[in-house]
Amino acid sequence: MAISSLESLMERWERFFQEYCKDKIESVALLYPEKKSLLLDYWDIDRYDSELGEYLLEKPYRAIYAAEVALKRIDVAGEAPPLHFRIKNLPETRKIEIRDLRATHLGKFIAVDGLVKKVTEVRPKLRDAAFECQKCGAIIKVPQEENTITEPLECYSDQGGCGRKSSFKLLTEESVFIDSQKIEIQESPEGLRGGAQPMRLVIHLEDDLVGDIVPGDRITVNGILRAQSRRSGRVKLTEFNKVMDANSIEIKEQAFEEIAISEEDEKKIKEVSKDPMLYEKIRNSIAPTIYGLETEKDALALQLFGGVPKIMPDGTRIRGDIHILLVGDPGTAKSQLLRYISQLAPRSIYTSGKSSSAAGLTASAVRSDEFGEGRWTLEAGALVLADLGIACVDELDKMSPKDRDALHQAMEQQEISVAKAGINATLKSRCALLGAANPKFGRFDEYSPLADQINIPPALLSRFDLIFPLTDKPDKERDEALASHILEVHKYGEILACDKEIEIDKIKPAFDPEFLRKYIAYAKRNVFPILTEEAMEKIKEYYVDMRARSKETVPFTPRQLEAFIRIAEASARMRLSNVVTAEDAERAIKIVEYYLRKVGMEREIGDFNIDIITTGITKTQKDKMKIITEIIREICQEIEGPAPLEEIIERAKEEGMDKDTVEKLINKMRKEGIIFEPKHGKYRLTSE
Repeated sequence: MAISSLESLMERWERFFQEYCKDKIESVALLYPEKKSLLLDYWDIDRYDSELGEYLLEKPYRAIYAAEVALKRIDVAGEAPPLHFRIKNLPETRKIEIRDLRATHLGKFIAVDGLVKKVTEVRPKLRDAAFECQKCGAIIKVPQEENTITEPLECYSDQGGCGRKSSFKLLTEESVFIDSQKIEIQESPEGLRGGAQPMRLVIHLEDDLVGDIVPGDRITVNGILRAQSRRSGRVKLTEFNKVMDANSIEIKEQAFEEIAISEEDEKKIKEVSKDPMLYEKIRNSIAPTIYGLETEKDALALQLFGGVPKIMPDGTRIRGDIHILLVGDPGTAKSQLLRYISQLAPRSIYTSGKSSSAAGLTASAVRSDEFGEGRWTLEAGALVLADLGIACVDELDKMSPKDRDALHQAMEQQEISVAKAGINATLKSRCALLGAANPKFGRFDEYSPLADQINIPPALLSRFDLIFPLTDKPDKERDEALASHILEVHKYGEILACDKEIEIDKIKPAFDPEFLRKYIAYAKRNVFPILTEEAMEKIKEYYVDMRARSKETVPFTPRQLEAFIRIAEASARMRLSNVVTAEDAERAIKIVEYYLRKVGMEREIGDFNIDIITTGITKTQKDKMKIITEIIREICQEIEGPAPLEEIIERAKEEGMDKDTVEKLINKMRKEGIIFEPKHGKYRLTSE
């Protein structure tokens, strides 16, 4: 039977509800007003009546109105509450990208995927307005459709009025209001072509849909696209804005749902995970055009997989993401590695620190005239948008200190707090951070503490699990191999430019990036390794042994112990194993030891010292600082005033320190706040 009239449409919906959804309607009605909606799968309707399903997609406003009227007619125990009719899981043909929305989609039921960028506050919206006639006092009800209030044209006599055209007063207490909210979504950044600006779409939410969405959420909105008129002053324009009225929202709780993995892909992924050369193949698939850096590429591969985040019974969250910092000489391919990782990760954001502000990286409260009607709205930054993925931040050292401070909370607690303009919010930034920085003096000096060489405070450096210096030292054999590799890469590039069909094995990755993205997404979605007793014993033994062996310095802190665990978990996850073995623990120890040997080794005593990274001061410097502190104290007591620099240098020489060392240490002590300079060239201790 064809759908000819509104009444016949209502009858079909009523029949469908009676036969198929009676129990669901009763359970929702009992929970009213906590639950206000009947949520159905589109395919349940299509299976029952394909014509009704098709009509819903083509004429959604009429179909949903008829369904909600039919819902009120269903006989449930007691009074039938006014339920909303909501649909999820639309057909694939109705899933449209934001940039592909066109005029043909207006008025149709469609699904759009996106990342929530902005959210307004929840506001009441007038649905049924009650007006009082100023002459006779009659009350007239007028349903509201548009954004502007529709007043009655006259005091209708059929509603008990006087029939005259008069002025009316809105009675808010007699009117019916519903909650409303606006959100703005944008395309997922990983799906964009290079240089493309992400397209955005404004979504209108009403009643029970409001208040659950926060910036940074990845959602699928099922709703109706409509045109919204634009004005230039009082003149209405022929160009309209696209907006969407949401019918239902599906929040993507599971990570990486945006990457489709077929059964065939899953079979291949499981096959590949058993390959004994898996680690080498994945390492060789990371930036194959870049020569060497085997351990660094191993660490980057492990960062892509990440450890397991844990939520404890008391609500404490322990991060599973591995943070890595690359510090290096110019021309050591840091930016190229970052670019490659950002394209390889299933979910990622690439940004340069030089052009990033704190608001651009974390989150901000912005005043938006068009979107928020001049009110403050919350806007998510790069680290929130990279939630559950990787944020690649180049030129980390070029950021202003104020902006860099915003990273502390984002890295350890993996949350971002915004307290501005009356908005107090906490957003999630559960992402791994891959940073790149250049040394202050152009080249990396392995004999100087790391904190002295990079414009990054030690407190932030200590939050990185791994720090790798990429140095460029002349070495005949290595230089020959590197030069040959670069020349071959260029030669192959030239051949490829001429002949598209040719296959070149040398620079071809073992796994193509598309497959590797699927492999990573599958592992992160399905594999959650648990430490075995052997692995725990191995890490514990190494940690305790190293701390016991080191008499004068602290080689590790519990932060490094957590890094061992995260890297071992990532190693197990890489081969899709649900247990962390002793081999995984060994791999973690090897990588952390390699990093500490590079940046955490105190050359004078030949031992690891984590303080070089966490405080920027070596043990030798600390001992010398103690001597200088005592010298300043003695001089101040003798002359009953601040100690002159010349006198400090003279006495320090007797302790075996030269002038340069003393001046450097005094500068450092002044910066650390140990001493201060009341007069030029004269010093006092701050503690006295």
